[in-house]
Amino acid sequence: MPMIVQLDVMLAKRKVRSKQLAEAIGITESNLSLLKSGKVKGVRFSTLSAICRYLDCQPGDILSYETSDEDLRPDAGD
Repeated sequence: MPMIVQLDVMLAKRKVRSKQLAEAIGITESNLSLLKSGKVKGVRFSTLSAICRYLDCQPGDILSYETSDEDLRPDAGD
């Protein structure tokens, strides 16, 4: 997957535990764990906004894009 989730890095920088963030933004620890591991296909802007607001960061601090040959396949998004 060309999208890299670096939420765990930002949590460590801010010295915030996953449980604390999950409670603060109103999602389950399980869903936050899936997001941290990159095992989700998408994230709502409202969730991303809440994370950024709580951690005082920008979306680019949490997400990055890495070019992949997979991106060139017509069915890559399926």
